Amino acid sequence: MKRNYYLLKQTILLTLIWIGSYSAAAQKTFANPLLDYGPDPYSTYHNGYYYYTHTMQDRLVLFKAKNLADLKSAEQKTIWTAPKNTDYAAEIWAPEFHFIDGKWYVYFAADNGSNETHRMYVLENSSEDPMQGEWVFKGKIAAQTDKWAIDGNVFSYKKQWYMIWSGWEGDTNGQQNIYIAKMKSPTQIEGERVLISSPSKPWELHGALHDDVNPAQVNVNEGPQFLSHNDKVFIVFSASGCWTDHYSLGLLTFTGKKDLLNPLDWKKSDQPILEQSAKNKVYAPGHNSFFKSPNGKEDWILYHANSNPGEGCGQKRSPRMQQIKWDQKGNPVIGDPAPERMPLDIPSL
Repeated sequence: MKRNYYLLKQTILLTLIWIGSYSAAAQKTFANPLLDYGPDPYSTYHNGYYYYTHTMQDRLVLFKAKNLADLKSAEQKTIWTAPKNTDYAAEIWAPEFHFIDGKWYVYFAADNGSNETHRMYVLENSSEDPMQGEWVFKGKIAAQTDKWAIDGNVFSYKKQWYMIWSGWEGDTNGQQNIYIAKMKSPTQIEGERVLISSPSKPWELHGALHDDVNPAQVNVNEGPQFLSHNDKVFIVFSASGCWTDHYSLGLLTFTGKKDLLNPLDWKKSDQPILEQSAKNKVYAPGHNSFFKSPNGKEDWILYHANSNPGEGCGQKRSPRMQQIKWDQKGNPVIGDPAPERMPLDIPSL
């Protein structure tokens, strides 16, 4: 009787150990997509938490999580809703949160309901915790020419802050370019913009919009993101129309010494560094951002993609992430987009 009781106890104990081990193992992996919906994903790390956001069209929503693999259960807060009948009332695109000089800032594109009026705007919050405090609208942030602008990304390089974005040369839609400018402050651009990339290579030119009245070719460079590794500086951008499965990521490499505003010092990759994979059933991967693992030792990319061909720029885009590797020359290597539901190791703690 005692022997049977002992065996039963051992069986229960081993079962509990197995369940615990299984749960622990399960917590060490994740699978894409991170959410069912989430175009233009962005995150920043501050005081032990990731603050994540994506395009929500009419409002700004902030997620707070210890690990981006846990977005589905993350705390969420709507920190600002677009006021009606303003120049920034609609099409709130690609927000980014940044902690600069002790204050939080969120940069986003918005228009008055007509795409031609898209410009960049910024809010400020003096609270240490962006989920608390008051978000104050600081107005438009634009270069002197004040042309159409979306997808702003700000970064610091050699103690100088810069902004990069996607814009039109003039006032007519037809081509989106990548521009860069110095920042005078977190809410002001200093001087004029400088063109550093235009769609030119075959993989950047998928984007014909056919209309019976006004057929047009819209070539796209958008969603620029700063990336650095050791002494090398890069800008990763999205190319071709997001409404096509050919939406992909290209790479600009800075070849100069210091002056990021010299367009001759930016070299474009011959091929995309991330593109669709029919084999892995991931289509139109693009509009990315970057983050470090919690232990600071790994580089990761966040991007959105579709699960089926032909799903375009709508509600099907979902956020995904995977680790970046670096080749012997210090260049980023992403590889193929990871298949959905494939277990991946979480960012290292």
